[in-house]
Amino acid sequence: MNRKTLVLPALAAGMLAPLLVACGGSDEAGAIVVGTTDRFVATDDAPAPLDPAFAYDTGAWNILRQTVQTLMHVPRGGGEPVPEAAESCGFSDRASESYRCKLREGLTFADGTPVTAEDVKFSVERVLAIKSDNGTAALLANIDTVETKGEREIVFHLKTPDATFPYKLSTPVAGILSKNTYSAKELRDGFEVDGSGPYTMKAEHDGDTVTKVVFTRNPRYKGDIALRNDVVELRSFADADTMGKALRDSRIDMMARSMSQEQIKELTDRPQEGVELTEVPGLEIRYLAFDTEDPSVKNKAVRQAIAAVVDRGELVDDVYGPTAKPLYSLIPSSVTGHSTAFFDTYGEPSTTKAAGILRGAGIKKPVELTLHYTSDHYGSATKKEFEALRDQLNATDLFDVTVEGAEWSTFRAAQKRGDYPVYGLGWFPDFPDPDNYVAPFLDSDNFLNTPYVNKAVRDQLIPRSRRSADRNAAAPVFGQIQEIVAKDVPVLPLWQGKQYVAARDDVTGVEWALNTSSDLLLWELGRGTA
Repeated sequence: MNRKTLVLPALAAGMLAPLLVACGGSDEAGAIVVGTTDRFVATDDAPAPLDPAFAYDTGAWNILRQTVQTLMHVPRGGGEPVPEAAESCGFSDRASESYRCKLREGLTFADGTPVTAEDVKFSVERVLAIKSDNGTAALLANIDTVETKGEREIVFHLKTPDATFPYKLSTPVAGILSKNTYSAKELRDGFEVDGSGPYTMKAEHDGDTVTKVVFTRNPRYKGDIALRNDVVELRSFADADTMGKALRDSRIDMMARSMSQEQIKELTDRPQEGVELTEVPGLEIRYLAFDTEDPSVKNKAVRQAIAAVVDRGELVDDVYGPTAKPLYSLIPSSVTGHSTAFFDTYGEPSTTKAAGILRGAGIKKPVELTLHYTSDHYGSATKKEFEALRDQLNATDLFDVTVEGAEWSTFRAAQKRGDYPVYGLGWFPDFPDPDNYVAPFLDSDNFLNTPYVNKAVRDQLIPRSRRSADRNAAAPVFGQIQEIVAKDVPVLPLWQGKQYVAARDDVTGVEWALNTSSDLLLWELGRGTA
């Protein structure tokens, strides 16, 4: 396919503010240019990477958040969701089973078509009807029915109480779409996106891979977000080094996710003139996951033995340095419900303990395994990480481990099919609540498409945790869940990471442009003095 540009129907943007003149490296006059190593690829397995009913990775969501409006959103600096496309939202019963929203008056899509309650109903029901194999629909699976009352009121009737529902309505999965441009039962292939969000967009792509996306202020936008620019360009780079060179050469204004450890260290030890490094709060985790039906790891003793010997501290020190720290539960520190369940269960790394676990289960040694990882999705350090894991496991003589990497477009499809017995993934939370570190891995129709099922977790503990509007009150339930995970080891948490961005010193709002969920809030960026 020849290189071409996909352009959404939209009104031309107004005149650019004088402060946005003379930026670096963009074909779009006045654009602030942001670099990312996220890759946007359409394949036979994933032909609709930017459809809200399919998209379930941070990179795709960072495009959708600029263009597709949601009823709620998490405000600058975090906290509980507040109305965005909605004028008001809230539970209308004490049981947290009925949630009512009223749309802002005069809300329209970028092409001028009115946004109505029927569009909200259509968008939510579309996600549930398509039910893509990417796990996206699981976020909305607790919705029983959607009721509309007039042009502006919507009522969500839930199957079970869910205090986290406002957060779910703030994710792109619940983005409001027009039935005039999206099919009710089929995904929208390609790279076109339209909605009522703060920006319209156009994507340039080389074959099946997006090279850049230009976001232009939507003059019809009505919502809670205050834009501090008129045009932002998001450029996709193959790796962090290439992105870093573009910043040094003034071809981009900011490096977002993901910078390499070497770049962070270099800018910390030897600051570059005109460039500022900023640490922003992050809640990313990395973990190993297991296909618990695969013969090589079906016996949980194998998984437990791996948990008993992996040295997280050594792994972090050797590969990630100060940009990460060991993690001993699915829920990271600083999030309600965090525990050290794996350390409490297995203690310090011990070959003796692992050997005893295997011996007690009658497992023949060495156990042959291949650890699979994505070679491009999380940066070049992933390869080093898996080589380090391989070396740790092989040093025990209990395992015979090889590692194998694949590009994300190949890796994710194979992982969902169940091709990999053991594989590594990262998780950037959809919203900063402990539920979102548990349900995506252990609930029905989960993100991993895992065969592992623990009925006590799925049918009792997860629903119980959602009843508590006070999330601190739910901490004991999450403690129980994590104890079960440490015993069964369907997943093995490894580390949690920090986030950094680097930007030219004339760019403002950098500290707000990446939140704890790694959402890019491009509207926060400006030029000149703050």
